[in-house]
Amino acid sequence: MHGTRTSLRLWFWAAHLVATHHPGISAKQLQRQLGLSRYETAWLVLQKLRRAMVAPERGPLTAEVEVDECWIGGVEAGKKGRGPGSKTLVGIAVEARGRGSGRLRLLTLADAALPTLSAFVKATTAPGAIIHTDGWRGYNGLRKAGFDHRPRRQRAGVGEEPYLPRAHRAISNLKAWILWMEVDILQALLEKRSHPQSPRRSK
Repeated sequence: MHGTRTSLRLWFWAAHLVATHHPGISAKQLQRQLGLSRYETAWLVLQKLRRAMVAPERGPLTAEVEVDECWIGGVEAGKKGRGPGSKTLVGIAVEARGRGSGRLRLLTLADAALPTLSAFVKATTAPGAIIHTDGWRGYNGLRKAGFDHRPRRQRAGVGEEPYLPRAHRAISNLKAWILWMEVDILQALLEKRSHPQSPRRSK
């Protein structure tokens, strides 16, 4: 907050809203709550608060962890099939706490190859943890890396837990959040465009 022109009272109020608003707050909502005239100010405040809320010394995930990856990005014109195109590959690791979810780690990945996925798990999860994944061969190096790797079938048997439910829930929430942010940004652009424009002077 050093050098900011935004008042300290507003920063504290913004921090309260970001920390307590469920399931999260967008820059547009923050702008309305704080009574700010510029969307850009609300966006900057939100980004700084989000970065500050990430604990730099946070510990690795432990016990049982579900790991998966997904492509993030919209439909591309002229693109057929399930290839990545210009989409971004994201790795997901989430702790299993009973039937619920614990801590979550997300990281963009260069690819889904064995070295990349092994590095992702080692960066987010403590050695010796039980790792549940699908049957993709990119995860085959986890046991050698010191993890208790237990790949799961995509079809759960009778009495079995559904296939990677926590990881898939996290992916669904991530995509919904990104869509929400895109709508938020679009709304801000539309509102900016909707302001009356002074007529151009004819030459």
